[in-house]
Amino acid sequence: MSRPNWLTRNVVVLSLVSLTQDAASELLYPLLPLLLTVVLGAPAVIVGVTEGLAEGAAALTKYLSGKYSDRVGRKPLVTSGYGLAALGKVAVAAATVWPVVVVGRVVDRLGKGIRGAPRDALLAEGVEHRSLGRVFGFHRAADTLGAVIGPLIALAILAATDNNIRLAIWIAVIPALLSVALTFLTKEDQPGEAVRASPRLQQAVRSPLPAPYRRVVVALALIALVNFPDALVLLRVSEIGFSAAGVTAAYVVFNLVYTLVSYPAGALSDRWPRSRVYAAGLACFAVGYIGLGLVDGGWVVFVLMAVYGGFNGFTDGVGKAWISGLVPPEVRGHAQGVFQGLSGGAVLAAGLWAGLLWESGPGNGVLPLLVSGVAAALACGWMLTYGRRLA
Repeated sequence: MSRPNWLTRNVVVLSLVSLTQDAASELLYPLLPLLLTVVLGAPAVIVGVTEGLAEGAAALTKYLSGKYSDRVGRKPLVTSGYGLAALGKVAVAAATVWPVVVVGRVVDRLGKGIRGAPRDALLAEGVEHRSLGRVFGFHRAADTLGAVIGPLIALAILAATDNNIRLAIWIAVIPALLSVALTFLTKEDQPGEAVRASPRLQQAVRSPLPAPYRRVVVALALIALVNFPDALVLLRVSEIGFSAAGVTAAYVVFNLVYTLVSYPAGALSDRWPRSRVYAAGLACFAVGYIGLGLVDGGWVVFVLMAVYGGFNGFTDGVGKAWISGLVPPEVRGHAQGVFQGLSGGAVLAAGLWAGLLWESGPGNGVLPLLVSGVAAALACGWMLTYGRRLA
């Protein structure tokens, strides 16, 4: 049985890279709120501030990395980005006071910012426009499979070591280092030297990005203003009575649905308008956030985390495919950098406002969850009605 044309070497290798890196990140991620608040004694607002600062750092570097990767080459930035992410995880694991965790998390996300746009441009190299949804859906499925594996490893470690959070975080360093090694297997068809030698390519990277692209980017960035970091969602699960193992299990459910939905959603977006598929994700977001804001525990939390997983499944890869299909191949790094940079900046703002309002009203995150959930429901209706006019 022959391999599909869209399943290129870069798609396979970078999917493995993302799988191992996300296994590391998501082994650490559900434990991060507990490390900060329980082990190191930080107030709840520091969880939101930490993730907000981390995403803000990533947002800035996503823009710069995407802009220059089209000119200087994408592969070196991908490798260095994954290397920084591994270094940041070492800092978090070694931290004895919460400010060091903040620094380590920011370094980790700086690495994510550096690698994100050039990696997504490499994924799209040599792929026909009609298959971009499958490419990004496949990549997101592999990436999120790592996000299932990581928390399962965390659960096994916590069970075997009487909830030794520190040891679990140290274990996360191993797959992070493996992901760095795998990046050397990627191939770049037009490295930086080729771009600098070609007047046509130089002109392409200097040209303004098209208007349909700009409209889509602005719309998706505005929606991201209510998508606060998932660390706060996990903090909500913890505060309504779930143990460290329970929080991690809920996160596994979230990522499992994210994994299962990503490829079918990407393939569907190659046939249907991407705005319609994206709207399905916003509906999942609204149900998940509003539900988590209203419940006070029980099995329904796992159902809501599963529904919320559909949000990322229907939007993450679909959004990147949508963006890649609106610009010429020569400027996809720049296009992804602008998109991911603005989205990351919006998540920064969302993390800050949600963290500051966390204890307002009924407390325990009820108010920001309900505000974001209602906003997502409105955005879903708008996307279904007007989304096809964006591009």
